[in-house]
Amino acid sequence: MTLPPVLRSLLTAHGPSGYEAAPAAVWREAARSFADEVEGDVMGSSTARVAGTGGGPSLAVVGHVDEIGLIVTHIEDSGFLRFIGVGGWDTQILIGQRIVLATRNGPLAGVLGKKPIHLLTQDDRKKVPELKELHIDIGAKDGDEARSMVRIGDVAVIDGEPLEMPNGRVVSRSMDNRLGCFVAFEAARLVAEGGGAGGDVIAVAAVQEEVSFGGSRTIAHRLDPGVAIAVDVTHATDAPGIDESQHGRHHFGSGPVIERGSTLHPKVSELLIEAAEAEGIPHTIAASARSTGTDADAIFTARDGVPTGLVSVPLRYMHSPVEMVQLDDVENAARLIAAFARRLPADVSFDR
Repeated sequence: MTLPPVLRSLLTAHGPSGYEAAPAAVWREAARSFADEVEGDVMGSSTARVAGTGGGPSLAVVGHVDEIGLIVTHIEDSGFLRFIGVGGWDTQILIGQRIVLATRNGPLAGVLGKKPIHLLTQDDRKKVPELKELHIDIGAKDGDEARSMVRIGDVAVIDGEPLEMPNGRVVSRSMDNRLGCFVAFEAARLVAEGGGAGGDVIAVAAVQEEVSFGGSRTIAHRLDPGVAIAVDVTHATDAPGIDESQHGRHHFGSGPVIERGSTLHPKVSELLIEAAEAEGIPHTIAASARSTGTDADAIFTARDGVPTGLVSVPLRYMHSPVEMVQLDDVENAARLIAAFARRLPADVSFDR
């Protein structure tokens, strides 16, 4: 398999939480090719509606379009920039990375630096550095020049293009969670291509998942769907050092992960499993309690409650510039959700 053009465009667009305009524009433009209605909202979330054909419940398929990034908090008189993370970072991953800042004058290159190891004490060499020990260098000669180039509140992402590898595997930053919003897009496209489902299918590219669940919380309130499926990534457990007894068996090529758990509606999970089995779609099962760490946690309590399921794509090296996925798992996640939508009975009840 090769990287789908829409997914490539999503992965290369820069959009940390709260600054998702570029990937959102890519998603909306692509969705106009099949959707009956494409909209945005004041938060920046996007929806693509495929009209239902039989009066069934509306289905919202929600993937978040934001990614982790950095935001400038201080410009030193020396010209170096200080920053904090937008979303969760392993500090070690950031050291030595090239970045791109979004400024009012356009993209600006920078690098992430720290004191060289040669100048560290023996004790400091053994410690994991904190974000406050790192800085951004944009090549400015002093603070005045830096302030003419960058403002407090400008954001940045890691620089780099997607890399296609053997066995249908692809590496890129922002897989978490451009994959999710692409699966939502692709599931809705498959439904439209197949002549629709009983109820409306609404693909959603939600914002701000990495910092607040703000997009999914507000979109669930606005759409008031009859049922919802959140789509995110989960840890592929076929990499070294991962204990399957603790994290489950979710290997590349084993298909999407259907989650069951305390905050997920049991009937939605069962209908997803039934769809996968009926369509011969490879899948694995995961379990959670209390919370899932995904948009599902915000969706299921919207208004009077939304019956919510969770489908995830196995991913290696999460929250890094080299997030890796196997493309047939992405394709099968979209196929699964499209099958769920088509099979959903018009008279289905989620009361319990």
